[in-house]
Amino acid sequence: MATFETPLTRRLGIKTPIIAGGLMWLSNADYVAAAAHAGIIGFITAASFPEDDALRAEIARARQLCDGKPFGVNVSMLPKLVPGERTEDIFRLIAGEGVTVIETSGRNPAAYMDLLKDLGLTVIHKVPAVRFALKAEALGVDMVSIVGAECGGHPGMDMVGSFVNAAMAGRDLQIPFLIGGGVGHGAQLAAALSMGAAGVVMGTRFLVAEELPAHEDYKAAISNATERDTVLTMHSVRNTVRTLANDTTAAVAQLEAENPNVTIQELLPLVSGKIGRDAYRTGNVSKGLLSAGHALGLTRAIEPMADIVREIEEQAQNAVAALNQTMSKVQVA
Repeated sequence: MATFETPLTRRLGIKTPIIAGGLMWLSNADYVAAAAHAGIIGFITAASFPEDDALRAEIARARQLCDGKPFGVNVSMLPKLVPGERTEDIFRLIAGEGVTVIETSGRNPAAYMDLLKDLGLTVIHKVPAVRFALKAEALGVDMVSIVGAECGGHPGMDMVGSFVNAAMAGRDLQIPFLIGGGVGHGAQLAAALSMGAAGVVMGTRFLVAEELPAHEDYKAAISNATERDTVLTMHSVRNTVRTLANDTTAAVAQLEAENPNVTIQELLPLVSGKIGRDAYRTGNVSKGLLSAGHALGLTRAIEPMADIVREIEEQAQNAVAALNQTMSKVQVA
């Protein structure tokens, strides 16, 4: 029986309404299996496995490790359709491997919706603001996840906070929605559900999971960081990103301050994803744009995914109990 039964838990067959969102270079079979066995759902990042055979192999490994429990695949589409893009091929590959749920992001999925429905895929589309969620709803996606300004990675250009997004989504959307961005505590899960959400998306909170395929020094740095240790860069190229503050973010900020018209090509030597991948492998967090959100303030120690989820469940139950007690006092008064 679900800890909290919602459209998300019913649709995906999970116990607790939490998505472990796709983390570039980090969301592999071990990670999604840990999520699955903890009673939530995780997403392999397709872009982390650029070769088709490698992605097929990782999906097969996840299927074995998950032992019948659900997992999905994240597909991050480029902001604009470009010649030679293989997004359609990736969708077909994912469905062909028996995966039934995908997390999409990056741009409007209109060009692929007919295909996705034909393939029988459940589509959870990630957006940075409610206005984009409304567009996705009109296109026929099954659910939307709305990540606010507090999120690690790309919060969009509107920079609307998660609390406001949740209230607006509860007012405006008809399809199930999830709230992300700075979420890392069970009381936040309870609050999101109270505002009509079907669940929450977490990324930063799971960066300290034992099963995450990253160097222990990286995880130690994350567990020791606070909500004050993130910074926003790349706003000048309309690709705002929130990451762990380090030497790279300082250099990027300086370039943007000195040249407001700086191009992405000029920033690439600093912000290439391969630099961040090296940090995950070596544990040296001084270089690279390492996605991290305000939920850093809620990470304390490296621990198994199951323990993290169990704590969040208990916190959520305690929050609901406290609210019920408060409401009973109000009624008596």
